[in-house]
Amino acid sequence: MPSQQGSPTVRRLRLGQELRLLRERKKLTGARAASELGWSPSKVSRIEAAKTMPSADDIKVMAQLYRVDEEKLDELFGLLRDAEQRGWWEDYEDALPEEYTRFLGLEAEAKFQRNWEPQIVPGTLQTEDYAREVILATRGIARITHSGVRSRVEARLDRQQRVLHRADPCELTVVLDESALTRRFGEPSVMREQMEHLLEVSLLPHVSIHVLTLDSLHPVNTGAFIHLKFAAFDDVVYLEQLYTAHFVDDLERVAGYEAAFDHIKSEALDEDESRVLIQRKAMLWRR
Repeated sequence: MPSQQGSPTVRRLRLGQELRLLRERKKLTGARAASELGWSPSKVSRIEAAKTMPSADDIKVMAQLYRVDEEKLDELFGLLRDAEQRGWWEDYEDALPEEYTRFLGLEAEAKFQRNWEPQIVPGTLQTEDYAREVILATRGIARITHSGVRSRVEARLDRQQRVLHRADPCELTVVLDESALTRRFGEPSVMREQMEHLLEVSLLPHVSIHVLTLDSLHPVNTGAFIHLKFAAFDDVVYLEQLYTAHFVDDLERVAGYEAAFDHIKSEALDEDESRVLIQRKAMLWRR
């Protein structure tokens, strides 16, 4: 995927958002626009929600209805061209849940990522062996095949390269609970290597790792979440459960998650103190 085009997932969302704004500026409801276009209301809704890709002809007739000038029409066609590009994560579509691949598409263009993880080391920071053990731990419940495990591990490592080592990486701030450093996945050597990897990654200039110790005040009772911030798109929060995942894009609720992260981070150790604690945990796993 050409880097100058950004993420096709974000382009699809932006295209839908632009078409919705153009409709609203003409004071048309979705149902009225659909009637004027000779479409079903669901088609307009799905295009605006980026659940259906419009064709060039679809955009042309929508632009006519909304009285769009040539400059704006060119912009819409540009978004469509970029939206039709293939993202790296689409190579793993058969092995990954649909909502997760959508998340990867959004993450590819995020400028800032804030991740709270109370149970395990976050995927962006996992070693190959640790990632495999984490996936295997849920294999029987989620019914993941041997090839599925392999594909998920490959996707996780590919994601790390794209997030941590791309030419213009996002600013990544992670707060993880101390229990994630002591909950064993695999042999002790797997955990020791994982701790050492955390120390190494924490030295990257765009990565900030904080540990919330077990004796710290826990100001917010919430599960794991990832808050993505973009340069030209509204913030999104990603929530993942055992069988499902969903996105929070309501501005008020996103602001609530941002405040929750700030509270948790304020109770966590700073970066240097966190490295000292991670180093101690690495030494314990040598026994």
